[in-house]
Amino acid sequence: MASTDTTPKDAGDLAGLNAGLDALESVQAARRPLRQILTQKVLPPVVAVALVLAVWQSLITFDVVDDPTKLPAPADVWHVLEKAWLQGELLGYIWTSVSRGLLGFGLALLIATPLGLLLARLKLVRAAIGPILSGLQSLPSVAWVPPAVIWLGLNNRMMYAVILLGAVPSIANGLLSGVDQVPPLFQRAGRTLGATGLRGTWHITLPAALPGYVAGLKQGWAFSWRSLMAAEIIASFPDLGVGLGQLLENGRNAGDMAMVFEAILLILAVGIAVDLLIFSPLERRVLRTRGLLVKS
Repeated sequence: MASTDTTPKDAGDLAGLNAGLDALESVQAARRPLRQILTQKVLPPVVAVALVLAVWQSLITFDVVDDPTKLPAPADVWHVLEKAWLQGELLGYIWTSVSRGLLGFGLALLIATPLGLLLARLKLVRAAIGPILSGLQSLPSVAWVPPAVIWLGLNNRMMYAVILLGAVPSIANGLLSGVDQVPPLFQRAGRTLGATGLRGTWHITLPAALPGYVAGLKQGWAFSWRSLMAAEIIASFPDLGVGLGQLLENGRNAGDMAMVFEAILLILAVGIAVDLLIFSPLERRVLRTRGLLVKS
């Protein structure tokens, strides 16, 4: 009979294997030094912005673009921003657009989530509506502005309608993609444990589909923001207030390129801020809970 005794070498190899598996499963909770955070997270975007400003200023300094009506100097744009801040108008521009964008995105979320789950559960509904959603997702949001103005008039309802038509398909398709990637074993295990119907959807399907769902949310916000800017640019009206899109259109009508660049920079800054403050942390948390993103 073969001996079942474990040699010291085998015991050492087994202990090393167990230690390696434990190291793979564990998440390092040690906080990174402040210097490492600054060099890896803060410094790269700061350098990138500095390079863009340097190239921008060099185009003016070396007379590559010598017409300020076409390309204003960075200092001119800064003066316009400073003036709007001192007059108390800058935050009003931002809040008008951000409040509309977030409310419209919230409404889109409430509509798109059950719609995505319905498409995932009912094949007949998916076959009927799925291609339409994909087509709507590829349709430019600006195309919805003229009919929305005709149907609803120049008011906030028109703005929200354009946002919904731009964001709902992206969120629903993202959730549908996430559900499609849920292993069937999860569903069978859930049914075995009694998680069926709405309970199974809440405790099994949605948590397992979170990565795709979060990706759909990020894309949905991008479509919401773009749709809102298109609506504000085209359907400008005094009663709607002055948002960032309206500010951009006002600069174009006045031939003030400094104001145009002010609006462009603010639109870009809001989009980046929402992604960094909301969606990127949410995405990292979802990935980390699944062992797909380990702190080093």
